[in-house]
This record gives sequence, C-alpha cells and structure tokens, in this order.
Amino acid sequence: MTSKKDSAPLHGIVAGLAASYRAEPAMVKIGEANRISRAAVVASVRRLREIVYGGFFAETPLDWEFVEYYLGRLVEQVHHDLAKQVRRALRHQRDDEAPPAEADAAAQAEAITTEFLRRLPGVRAVLATDLEATYDGDPAAYNRDEIVLSYPGVFAVCVHRLAHELYDLGVPLIPRMMSEYAHGRTAIDIHPGARIGHHFFIDHGTGIVIGETTLIGDHVKIYQGVTLGGLSTRGGQALRSTKRHPTIEDDVTIYSGASILGGQTVIGAGSVIGANAFLTSSVPPGSRVSIADAPVRD
Repeated sequence: MTSKKDSAPLHGIVAGLAASYRAEPAMVKIGEANRISRAAVVASVRRLREIVYGGFFAETPLDWEFVEYYLGRLVEQVHHDLAKQVRRALRHQRDDEAPPAEADAAAQAEAITTEFLRRLPGVRAVLATDLEATYDGDPAAYNRDEIVLSYPGVFAVCVHRLAHELYDLGVPLIPRMMSEYAHGRTAIDIHPGARIGHHFFIDHGTGIVIGETTLIGDHVKIYQGVTLGGLSTRGGQALRSTKRHPTIEDDVTIYSGASILGGQTVIGAGSVIGANAFLTSSVPPGSRVSIADAPVRD
C-alpha cells in the first residue's frame, strides 16, 4: 500500500498529465457520448465475414434448414451495432466542417446501414471471383476451404470490399478503422477508397500498400511488398480529392517489391511488372518491365 508521502510525486505526475490533456484537446475524447468504439467496429467486421462466408466461421455447424434464422440473427446484430457507430462517425466530420444534428445523423445512419446490408450479396459475388482467382493462380492451394480459412490476402480483400462500400456511402472514419484492423492482422494496407475490379489475387501479401485513389482493373495479380502509392505527400491537405495513386488496367501482374507511384501513372492492360521495379510514368498495354538482369516470367 502506498503512503501519502510516497504518492506525492505521483499526484504531481497525474496533475501534469491532466494539464496536457487540456493543452492538446485533439488527442483526447473525454465527456463525449459520440466516441466511436473500435471494439464494436471490429466485432461487426467479424460478423460480416461470418455472413460473407456462410458457415465457415460459425460457432456451431450450420444446416440449410436454419440458414435464414442464422442470417437473421447476424444481420440484426450488425445492423444494430453498426448503425450506432455510423451515427457517431457522422458526427465526426472533418475539422473544417460542422457536424449534422443528432437526429439527422441517426436517420442518415439508419439509411446508410440498411443500404450497406442490401449490398452484401453483390459484395459476396465479387469476393467469389477473388476466391476463384486465388485458387486458379496458386498451385500451392490445397482447396478453396484452405484459402478462405487461412490466406491473408483473401482476408484483407474481404475487409477492403466491405469497408469500400461504407466509404462509397460517405461514412467517415469507420472504413479506415476496418482497413487498419485488416492491416494489423495481415500487414496488407489497402485504403478503403481504392477501387478494385473482380478476380483480384494477392499472393503472400506481406508489405503491400494500396493508396486511396488507386484504380485496379479486373484479373490483376499482386505479390508481396508491392506499393501503389503517391509521388509525394508534401502538399498535405491541399492534395485532398486529387488523383494521387496509379491506375492498374486489366490482366496486369505485379511482382514482389515493385513500386508504382503517381496519380498520372497508368499500367496498361496485360503488362507484367518485374520484381523491385520502380515506376513513376505510364507504360503501354502488353509491356514487360524489369530491372536489369532480372528475368520476368508469366
């Protein structure tokens, strides 16, 4: 037990910390009912993944007889929890914007969450193409179950496709929280704003970075360590809403360690970008790009 004499220095430390809270208000959330719960967002991601891959992540074996009951329970829980977090997120606008009134935010959150849930069959349809692309493109894959249950790229892309729908619906903060949850789990960093076509395959995945304004076409394959990034962030907030990241057209393969940078950079359809290549300008369709003495194989 600490005596009053022994605790005196601690009181001074606590007082100093409390003063620093007041001095740096951007770093605290105290006395605000609209604080977003990261735990609730992560729980919703887990339930959404359970919905997307029906039965794979269920706590007990799932029978067809009870599918609608199973889905009803999950959808109701996601709707309740996510709508609450979306309402709070809508109250957290940019620093230079006024937040909507509480009642307006609640109505918007209800409509957004319902529309998001309506889009889940479409999300599942695209994720099914990603699963096929992964199975077809990886000779090490034992079967599709192994891919769903264990491939980090499939997990990251699943979370991205869910987060992107919320991003597309204008939800602040939560899509980024979802993508950072996947980033922490997989070391694959995909901004929720990135637009990615069907049959997308991430092989291995560790260290991949895909920026906010990246456009990726269909049937694209990306290996570990690839960066699809911006040329510079020195412009800061002045660069907001500009195309800062590259466009990757259909049927492109990008090998490990390649960096493709810049909003005006376009990788033409059917191109192969070799390992460790560094590109800041466009290449035409059908290109084969590699560093010296580094052979590229399809």
